Amino acid sequence: QGYTSFWNDCISSGLRGCMLIELALRGRLQLEACGMRRKSLLTRKVICKSDAPTGDVLLDEALKHIKETQPPETVQNWIELLSGETWNPLKLHYQLRNVRERLAKNLVEKGVLTTEKQNFLLFDMTTHPLTNNNIKQRLIKKVQEAVLDKWVNDPHRMDKRLLALVYLAHASDVLENAFAPLLDEQYDLATKRVRQL
Repeated sequence: QGYTSFWNDCISSGLRGCMLIELALRGRLQLEACGMRRKSLLTRKVICKSDAPTGDVLLDEALKHIKETQPPETVQNWIELLSGETWNPLKLHYQLRNVRERLAKNLVEKGVLTTEKQNFLLFDMTTHPLTNNNIKQRLIKKVQEAVLDKWVNDPHRMDKRLLALVYLAHASDVLENAFAPLLDEQYDLATKRVRQL
C-alpha cells in the first residue's frame, strides 16, 4: 500500500524502539548492569557504550541525546522522550521529528521503496510502496517460521535481530498483518508464543 494506518498510534513508539534496539545491536547502547538487587529490564537505565557515528542521521541524533543526558533514562522513558510524549516541557527537545518521512526517504534512496501520489477522497497523499514485494514476503515468512516451525521456546537462543523484529512488530500492532494468512490453529499458536516472549 505504501502508507501506514492513520489509526495506529503504536507505530511511532515502535519506530523509536527500533532505533534503540538498532543502536544496542551496533554496540552503541547497553542497559546498566543488574547489580545485586536484580533490577527488572523496565527499571534499568540506558547507557551510552560508544558514541562512534553510525552513518545514519536518525540513529546518530538519538545517540547524541542519550549520551548527553544525565542522569540516564530507562528504555520506556527514552521511547516517550524521542516520540515527544512527555509532559515535561524541558525535555521536549529530545523529540525526533518527522521520523516516518525521514525513514521513508532513506528507504527510497536505498531502492527499497518508491514515491507516489495517491488520491484519498479529497486530498492527495504521498505514499511509499515497495519496489519488490518479495522482500516483504520473505520477511513475513521468516517471522512466521520463528514462532511456528523454528520455535526454540527460549528468547536467549533466538537470533537477536529476529527476536527484536517479532517483539517490535507486536508492540507496534502490525504483527497481526503478518499472521493473517495463517490457518486458524497456526494463528492461535503463533500469537500465543509471541505473548510468551
